[in-house]
Amino acid sequence: MPKVVLVGRAGERACVIFVETTLGPPPSAFSDMGNKKAARQRPPAPPKKSWNKCYFLISATLLAFGAYIVRQIWLASLFVPPYVPVDIPANFYDGERPTTVPFQLPPARKIPTHPIQEQDKEKLHAIRVAFQSSWGAYKRNAWGMDEYHPLSKSGTNLLLKDESPVGFTIVDALDTLIILGMEEDYMDARNWIRDELSWDVDGRLNVFETTIRILGGLLSASALMLDPPAGTLRASHEDSIFFLTRAQELAARLLPAFDTPSGIPKREINLHTGESFYDEDNHGSSSLAEVTTIQLEFKYLAERTGDQKYWRIAERPMQAALKTVKEANFGILPIFLSPHDGEFYLSEIRLGSRGDSYYEYLVKQFIQTNRTEQVYRNMYEYAFDDIKAKLLKHTPWLSPPLVHTLEIYPKNRGKEWRAITKQDHLVCFLGGTMMLGASVMVNGTLLPPKQKYGGTRAMREDWRVGHELIRTCVDTYTNSATGLGAEIVFFRSTENATDRRAWVVKQANRQTNPDAGPPIDARNILRPETIESLYIAFQLTGDPIYREWGWQIFESFQHWCQVDGGVGGYAGIDNVDDVNHNQIDRMETFWLSETLKYFYLLFSERNILPFHTWVFNTEAHPLPIFTPSFLTKID
Repeated sequence: MPKVVLVGRAGERACVIFVETTLGPPPSAFSDMGNKKAARQRPPAPPKKSWNKCYFLISATLLAFGAYIVRQIWLASLFVPPYVPVDIPANFYDGERPTTVPFQLPPARKIPTHPIQEQDKEKLHAIRVAFQSSWGAYKRNAWGMDEYHPLSKSGTNLLLKDESPVGFTIVDALDTLIILGMEEDYMDARNWIRDELSWDVDGRLNVFETTIRILGGLLSASALMLDPPAGTLRASHEDSIFFLTRAQELAARLLPAFDTPSGIPKREINLHTGESFYDEDNHGSSSLAEVTTIQLEFKYLAERTGDQKYWRIAERPMQAALKTVKEANFGILPIFLSPHDGEFYLSEIRLGSRGDSYYEYLVKQFIQTNRTEQVYRNMYEYAFDDIKAKLLKHTPWLSPPLVHTLEIYPKNRGKEWRAITKQDHLVCFLGGTMMLGASVMVNGTLLPPKQKYGGTRAMREDWRVGHELIRTCVDTYTNSATGLGAEIVFFRSTENATDRRAWVVKQANRQTNPDAGPPIDARNILRPETIESLYIAFQLTGDPIYREWGWQIFESFQHWCQVDGGVGGYAGIDNVDDVNHNQIDRMETFWLSETLKYFYLLFSERNILPFHTWVFNTEAHPLPIFTPSFLTKID
């Protein structure tokens, strides 16, 4: 079985770590926690005499105290940061970054000397029609509901109560309506938010999802209506203030979730009662991505309102992350941490679910604050160095090889790390994010990291890795049976003579279960991450290859995902490797807020929302770049 070897140093101690590579996902190190119990006292024998009660109480007290001490020692052992050796200088805050990719990358793609600037009118029209059809189906069949089900032509609310929508579809799609200039539909959405949307809803909502979709959607609409880009809806100061006010009302109801000793928010909140809840499915922990992907929204709210508390709320989880980065001398982090003290559990490290947007927001926090908060640049560069050194692999038997990511799992209490070749579709954000982080600001314009612009060797390596990761993600689309990418793929460790693809999609075992349907790995649920990276790369380069790849993917969505020819909306499919698949009765809100928005921007004129003035949150809601009024306290 192939081995991945991690060589480096922890403090002054040199060591070598062998990491086993497999195709089968191992159990999470964290998941074992629920099977372990604290030491428990044995009940004493019944007393023979009444005066034995005193001895019983003393013994019970001592045993309980002993059990408490054992439990505390055990818990402390779970909060070990990932002291994995890294082959990177300890003084990563100073000096030139190293290049860290452990294999030869394909030759760098040449940047066009005459980049495309104009829109592609024909393709742009087709994308606009797709959005109008999707939005129209939702309006007819599920207006006001949080989610739309295109096959049954119905809608549901997140709280499963007809009378308690929270605006997930309408608010999430609001800025797309503005960007596409759909004035009548925008007015309908605005009026519904004004007349029907209430935050006084009784039920448990995810703090992270509510922040990125609802709070982010309202703040983006407010910003766009205050200073709309050319070709979008006309400015309305009144609407801008209205959306900002609604956003502030929502943020106030989210605040109790942040009332923890560490400031790391709990996972869920009841907007009606103010009660907040830890993640019961993961033993009360918090996930890395969720607690570090609320910063763009709360920081912009702080800047617009002048209220410093939103800024400090955003900073406290970042302080916990930075503390572990410094202590462990490691730029990538486990996916679980404690909301009580901010310490990280010894758990898997991955760039997909529960990890992804932490790395995205490191880059974007630096950009959002007009590149003034240097600590976030240091953190994302250090993270990228470790990603390149520890979480990348390639397929050398292909020409050119495909570069893909790994997930690593702790063994022997973190002394060793086991790698698997699993890559979530969610990871496909990374290519565009790395290219964005590697870009150089010259006279108010972002340019590729050429040496003459001040780009370093490490930045140019980031850029090349970013492009190669995008190419790999596109390959998982174009080489599937349907032309659509799967939720999860596993990359081969060696060449397979019968299947030239470098990756596989997990399928049901028909021999053991003839009636089994496709696993969730095989689905495509209309996710945006690959299109997001294509848009970012095109925006930075004007290279037509990114439009070509994007159009291939859009045509596959058109062919397989339309319901009733598009009139009924769009649906995901349950197996990308089976042309006889079934559609899934769900049109995710991110189809309207992210996927189609990125498609539209990919084929629009460049610089409609230029990256030197706008930054997109993880739900594709554009927010303005600003020089902050509040200084960061992260150090």
